[in-house]
Amino acid sequence: MTATAAERAAMTHALEIARRGPRGLNPQVGAVILSPDGAVLAEGWHRGAGTAHAEVDALSQLLPDELRGATAVVTLEPCNHTGRTGPCAQALIDAGVARVVYALDDPGDHSGGGADRLRAAGVDVVSGEQADAARALIADWLDVQRLGRPRVTVKWAQSLDGRAAAADGSSQWITGPDARADVHRRRAASDAIVVGTGTVLADDPALTARDGDRLFPHQPIPVVIGTRRTPADAALRRHPHEPLFYAGHDLAAVLADLRDRGVQRVFVEGGPTLASAFLAAGLADDVLAYLAPVLLGGPRLALTDIGVPSIGAARRLTVDEWLPLGPDLLAIARPEQEAAPGAETQYQTTRNEGAA
Repeated sequence: MTATAAERAAMTHALEIARRGPRGLNPQVGAVILSPDGAVLAEGWHRGAGTAHAEVDALSQLLPDELRGATAVVTLEPCNHTGRTGPCAQALIDAGVARVVYALDDPGDHSGGGADRLRAAGVDVVSGEQADAARALIADWLDVQRLGRPRVTVKWAQSLDGRAAAADGSSQWITGPDARADVHRRRAASDAIVVGTGTVLADDPALTARDGDRLFPHQPIPVVIGTRRTPADAALRRHPHEPLFYAGHDLAAVLADLRDRGVQRVFVEGGPTLASAFLAAGLADDVLAYLAPVLLGGPRLALTDIGVPSIGAARRLTVDEWLPLGPDLLAIARPEQEAAPGAETQYQTTRNEGAA
């Protein structure tokens, strides 16, 4: 069974309106209701946790007589569980919808299975329509479901000899303007930007995502981990979002709290101690290493201890791309292995972390 031309067009539109919903705990989902002859009757999208799901939003705009024999086109399999709202699969059945076309299966152990419930009730079901586009739309949310936490990108900038700062602690700027602009674009694609208190005290970063002198429309939430107090006049306190402060050192607990706040993608930017802690704990899904053609020498390494006692235990990476950025070079990579057995998830601050 395949989708009709009208259903394919409706799915394209459903994917467009899904983007109107917020990123957060729940996925962005769009729905379009078609009459038996393929005319659009209603549309809906999910507006955030606790609000009506996309299907129910669309159904609510129609009278019962209008729904008999209708087709629901949805970007994600109608859910099959009762949470803050009831199961969408049952809502479609109760409304008298005769056919459901959806893009992606729901990955949840409890929320999945809506398609089977619909089929058992005699509803025609077509799955997989524009699945790749739907997957791209909610890729970060799907990562959260798979990982049980936000996806984490760890970024650092270093000299060719592996230093994040000069001997006196100065680190601005190791890389050039092209590399720094690239960092800001990637910040804008993240939901939260994470630093340690050492970076805050050493560099007083604003933690905004800037396009030249202007802010990008989307700004990551600033997050600070560490026990030392952030000054009242710190630049990050003027951020468009209220900063989050975590005095504890349990990185897994921090990520769990960010997940519960609806954060899907985390950008770890400073400094070496914090970056090393995420890597050592196996909590880094992506690595961005910016290499500048300078030599600094001295003790201030870009990474500290990541739990590698010998060359045989090296944390190997798969490099997806080497990206030239003016005179600098960006390595975009993924860790090949999980954390070493017994690796700590605790982050201990040091006197001066530095940042680049």
